[in-house]
Amino acid sequence: MSDEQLTELSGSHGLRTGLSVADIKQAFLDNLFYQLNRLPAFATKYDLYSALAVTIRDRVFHSSVHTIENYAERKPRVVAYLSAEFLPGPHLANNLLSLGITAQTRQALSELGYDFDELLSQEEEPGLGNGGLGRLASCYLDSLASLEVPAIGYGIRYEFGIFDQTITDGWQREITDKWLRFGNRWEICRPEIAYDVNFGGHTEGNRDELGRYRVRWIPDTVVKGEAYDTPILGYRVGTCNIMRLWKAEAVESFERIWKVNPAPVNVN
Repeated sequence: MSDEQLTELSGSHGLRTGLSVADIKQAFLDNLFYQLNRLPAFATKYDLYSALAVTIRDRVFHSSVHTIENYAERKPRVVAYLSAEFLPGPHLANNLLSLGITAQTRQALSELGYDFDELLSQEEEPGLGNGGLGRLASCYLDSLASLEVPAIGYGIRYEFGIFDQTITDGWQREITDKWLRFGNRWEICRPEIAYDVNFGGHTEGNRDELGRYRVRWIPDTVVKGEAYDTPILGYRVGTCNIMRLWKAEAVESFERIWKVNPAPVNVN
C-alpha cells in the first residue's frame, strides 16, 4: 500500500485514526482527559506516555480490524507460529515507524510542550524470553505482517521479563523485571478465550458397556490459560497480525471449605 493510500485511508476517519499532526495532537489530549482522567498540569510522565500509547493504539487497531475483515472474506490459511519466547521490543516506537508517523507525532508533542523522546523512554519493554530465540520469533511476526501473510504468534505472557540490571559497588546485580507493574496498553484481554491445561496426575483403567478397555487421565493440577492479544503491525502496508500470549491462572481463585459441627451448640 502506498503512502498516498495510507493517508487517504486514515485521513477519512478524523481524530480517532487520522495521521495528521492536528489529529494526533487532539486525540492525545482527548485520551489524556477521557481515558486517564488527567489534566495536563497534574499528569505524570507515565500518564503522558499512556495517553500517547492509546492514541497510537487506536490507529493500529484500525488496521487490525480491517485485516480481520479481509481475512474473514478471503478465508485464507493462517500461519500459526509457536514460541516459548517473544522479544517484540518497544511497541510505541515500532508502531510509529510502521505507520509512518514518527515525525508527525514528534511535532504534535512538541507543539504541546512535551519531549517526544522522554515519553518514549517511559515504556516498559516486554522481555518475554532470554534473547536470540525471542527476538527471532518477533522478527518473524513483523516480517509476516509486512509481507501480508496471515499469521498468529502463540506464546506465554510471563509475569516477569528476563531481568533488570543494576551495578552495585562495581558488580552486576540482577533484579526482577516487573514489566507489567503499570499494565500493558497494547494488549487486549480475551477472557472468553480460555482453556484448562492439565498437569501430572495418574490414569485409571476400566471397561465400557461393550467390554472395551478404556483409560482415563486424572490430572493432579489444572491451570487455566487465558488469552491476551497484541496487534503486530506490518511496515507501511496496513496489515496487522496478532501475537496471542497465554496467561496462567488458577481455575478457581479459592476453595470453599465447609465445616459441619454435628453437636448442638449450648448458648447457656
